[in-house]
Amino acid sequence: MRLVQILFFIILLGCNNGSGPENAVNEETKPATEKATPQPSEAPNMDPIMGKGPAEIKINVAGANAPKSYLIGFIADGHFRVDSSDITNGVIEFKRADSYPQGLYYASLADNQFIQIILGDDQKFTMSCNANDLIGTMQVKGSDENEVFYKNLKFEANYNPRYRDANAKLKSITDKSSQEYKIAEKEKRELENERTAVLEEIFKKHKDLLFVQFKKAGQNPKIRTEGSDEERVYYYRKEFWDNVDWSDKRLIRTPVIINKLKRYFKELTPQNPDSLFQSAKMLVDEILPYPEYYKFITNWVAIQYEPTKTSLMDPEAVFVNMIQNYFTRERAFWADSMEVYGLQQRAGEMAQSLVGKKGPDVISTDQFGKTKSIYEMTADYIVVYLYNPTCEHCMKETPLLVDWYNKNKANNKADVFAIAIDTNEDEWKAYIKKNNMNFTNVFDPTNRSIYAKYYVDITPEVYVLNKDRTIIGKNLKVFQIDTIIERDK
Repeated sequence: MRLVQILFFIILLGCNNGSGPENAVNEETKPATEKATPQPSEAPNMDPIMGKGPAEIKINVAGANAPKSYLIGFIADGHFRVDSSDITNGVIEFKRADSYPQGLYYASLADNQFIQIILGDDQKFTMSCNANDLIGTMQVKGSDENEVFYKNLKFEANYNPRYRDANAKLKSITDKSSQEYKIAEKEKRELENERTAVLEEIFKKHKDLLFVQFKKAGQNPKIRTEGSDEERVYYYRKEFWDNVDWSDKRLIRTPVIINKLKRYFKELTPQNPDSLFQSAKMLVDEILPYPEYYKFITNWVAIQYEPTKTSLMDPEAVFVNMIQNYFTRERAFWADSMEVYGLQQRAGEMAQSLVGKKGPDVISTDQFGKTKSIYEMTADYIVVYLYNPTCEHCMKETPLLVDWYNKNKANNKADVFAIAIDTNEDEWKAYIKKNNMNFTNVFDPTNRSIYAKYYVDITPEVYVLNKDRTIIGKNLKVFQIDTIIERDK
């Protein structure tokens, strides 16, 4: 991603506190599924900080039409049902003899409506509102957390349209030296100062509230006006987490951490493996002393960049670095030694064939019984093609690769080294004949000659090596090969 695009995202985020429910409520919880290969943990088991019991939450909602309400909580990257209540004459009651884990919750209503609730230490209170205007009509008794929360929500509801209008007005003025521009700029700055003053007052008066920690964590750093674009992006990303108190475990039961994680990696970091791992390292090294955040964030990053989970060309590079640096026996305290061993072994296999590394040589046998080697090939570019004859996607890509080879084999500019896997000799030879695969074809029924050379997650797998036999592309479709070669040239 170019710097100008990253700066656009920074400016866009400048007026957003990063903790809005509109982002969190759409986050779906992904159920864990069995996997054949070692995986980082899907969902961390985190010890909650409980409130003072008993919990007695009563919500009066004039005009509520739904028969039932669910209390929905957050943890890490998902949300879940905590409790339920019948809605009788507009009254919702959630009760528990002890208490609920402290965090942000929603009480569901009909028509995709949700009442936002912060459950801190004191969980005995009453809320009253009208279904037609949940925020504007909300009245809270007995909960400082929710009184302050809704006071701020009402302020934001009034402030946000005024700020959008001021920002739009400023952008519409093309002459930045004009008096009109200076006045509009001043109006926008005054609005920003107004919001800052309101938040500072809340933070000062209510520093012990979960809401304050939640709101602080959602604040984005100020955009620096000095320095180059690269420096401004670097410092914005570096300071992005400064307002998060990692010693407060309650924040992981709100959407703020996961929302910031997604922005940090998807919007503020260039989408290439080196930059992504450097951003991960910057963050993870900061949270090493905080076990629950360390466990959650390292797992989350590794899973995001596991092969097949992203369109990034070489996600294995991020995955490998995360596993080799952070999923060690000393650091992966939640995993047993066999799980760590399995992950390290898998990362070690992937590490042999990352983009930018020297492509490993494969010495194996072709269909005529002759020994073939990648390093003996003399073409400028070598496509290493790993496939299975019964694979549906291979059946589609193989004829395309044959056509590509026939068009590019002249003048020794390009060649193909095809490796059959998980098959048998008869099936392999029949597939070669059927598809007129006139390039180099090898197969090793023992798997010894190809093991831990070129990592394959899903067949077909396409690698491209340049004249130096450096891997310049992987995880490709046939139609992308020319683009990778032209880029290398």
